[in-house]
Amino acid sequence: MAADDTSAGIDAATRLRTLLDGTTAEEAMALFDALPAVAPEEMTGGWRGLGLATGHRLDGVLERCGWHGKRFDGPDEVHPLVFETPCGSLVHINPALLPMGLVLRFASLLKRPAVAAVLRRAGPVLGTRRPAARLRLMVFRGVPSAAMIYDRQPIVDVFRKIDDTTVLGVMDMREDRAPFFFVLRRIDP
Repeated sequence: MAADDTSAGIDAATRLRTLLDGTTAEEAMALFDALPAVAPEEMTGGWRGLGLATGHRLDGVLERCGWHGKRFDGPDEVHPLVFETPCGSLVHINPALLPMGLVLRFASLLKRPAVAAVLRRAGPVLGTRRPAARLRLMVFRGVPSAAMIYDRQPIVDVFRKIDDTTVLGVMDMREDRAPFFFVLRRIDP
């Protein structure tokens, strides 16, 4: 998407809807680059997450394992991985307990329903009440915007604004050069 697409009548929300059916990393990044920045204080509250399928090996993995979204209680009180248990309760997963190298290597295995079901049941064991990330303003691809920095993983999630209740995120991970895209929709202020 060219930067002038929004001025040509194709708004960001409409463009995102077309990409949700599946896209490429290049198209997703073009949309991301065309979006305005998000101030860190705009991220406060709970957000429901959804992966944006671009052919990344993590596409669909989080959702199958019960990913619910993220929670931002303040700039130093961020819960980056909120999962839903089989009984429907929410648990904040401690990212330090996730071996990201193995997750990436065995991502296709994690998509299998039986494996994903086991991981969903393991959520409470991996849970924490402590925040596991921070929210800061960071320059990414030339634009200062809200970014979530994991405390104990080499991961930064950077956000751009679709509208007042929706952001597009890109996970920048040291162990994986390919960007992973996701959408967050506000569920509470």
